[in-house]
Amino acid sequence: MVNSKYKVQESPFIVPTEDGKIIKEHFGLASDGNSDISIAHMVAPAGWSEPFQTPEFDEFTFVIKGKKQFIIDDEIIVLQAGQSIKINKNTRVQYSNPFTVACEYLSICLPAFSMESVNREEE
Repeated sequence: MVNSKYKVQESPFIVPTEDGKIIKEHFGLASDGNSDISIAHMVAPAGWSEPFQTPEFDEFTFVIKGKKQFIIDDEIIVLQAGQSIKINKNTRVQYSNPFTVACEYLSICLPAFSMESVNREEE
């Protein structure tokens, strides 16, 4: 529902993926054209990982279920359900779920996530 004072997101944009990860962007460039912020609900399957990246945005992650691993400057950080992290823009990071169960989490990017500003490295 769209109103001049609020917007209820009833149909988030489902980002097509080839790695089994489910990405539902509720607000952001892909869903409503918002370049200031993106908010996405994600599920990373067991064994999932993506290449290192150096994003041009701050990224906040809140883990709902399971665990998620971050490698930041060679330091391994593992978050569990109920924990969150802020990774500052221009920080080299790798996100993964090397565990045996899926990880459900929320991701918030300021400014909004874009393929042009994520700066993923070649695998």
